[in-house]
Amino acid sequence: MLSKRILVSGGAGFLGSHLCERLLHHGQYVVCLDSFVTGSHANVQPFLAHPNFALVTHDITEPLPVGMEFDEIYNLACPASPPHYQADPVHTIKTCVQGAIHLLELAQRCGARILQASTSEVYGDPQVSPQPEGYWGHVNPVGPRACYDEGKRCAETLFVDFHRHHGVAIKVARIFNTYGPRMQPDDGRVVSNFIVQALRGEPITVYGDGLQTRSFCYVDDLIEGLIALMASPAGMTGPINLGNPVEITVRELADHILALTGAQVAVDYRPLPQDDPRQRRPDIAQARDVLCWTPAVPLSAGLEKTVAYFRQRLLPG
Repeated sequence: MLSKRILVSGGAGFLGSHLCERLLHHGQYVVCLDSFVTGSHANVQPFLAHPNFALVTHDITEPLPVGMEFDEIYNLACPASPPHYQADPVHTIKTCVQGAIHLLELAQRCGARILQASTSEVYGDPQVSPQPEGYWGHVNPVGPRACYDEGKRCAETLFVDFHRHHGVAIKVARIFNTYGPRMQPDDGRVVSNFIVQALRGEPITVYGDGLQTRSFCYVDDLIEGLIALMASPAGMTGPINLGNPVEITVRELADHILALTGAQVAVDYRPLPQDDPRQRRPDIAQARDVLCWTPAVPLSAGLEKTVAYFRQRLLPG
């Protein structure tokens, strides 16, 4: 890979920090832009001494610093777990919409390629499974999750219209459930919730009957997909699904994690939150055909690494 100057917005988050790390490994010049609303200084601490890395603290809802020039821009800025994006829903929408506009205007000025980290949440509680990119979704526009779901859907619209009307080179990735080291213990996502509860000897909290399904992609696989999409031919704008098509129930996930941690704890069943999807599974035919990408890390191996990370973080020594 030729050296490029790359901006990673949301680069101190879970996915963003892994992306920064991979790009630095490939010899790129990386500027991490983050407001640290949910990002972590610990995630990027190891990179601060790297000569090709720079950290800028900034909220993309505000106009960007002047003088920025990039070859590529990855927009990963936005809280991604329900407790975080519901904590300040108006700011979540502003991050999705105003942030997209600011970064798209930067890409237009620089002539940069720009990738939007969209989400499987644009499909809402789907009535089609697996979900192909052509499915328009089943989203409640006024529900408690709408700030994120509709914010991401609007960001996709902005990306496509900047491409159609201004010729901006765009890529749109729809990311399905991703897990791995550097997830926050309190982020409210099911993998981190189960692991943290098991390691602390607390009951595992399962919402609903536990028969709702998810498809979990290990973070290393997802990052390879993002980089492959950014490098794809100009005509491949997306949206394109990135995720693991292996589908399991939430209760099966709980059983996997209990076995890995050795925890002897009860399962605490609670009511399913409003608009929580009953099924989530990506159709990744496009990613396979166009990007030659498919997840390689089995769930068992990825969970082992993730449990080890949380064990070290929560139970040092």
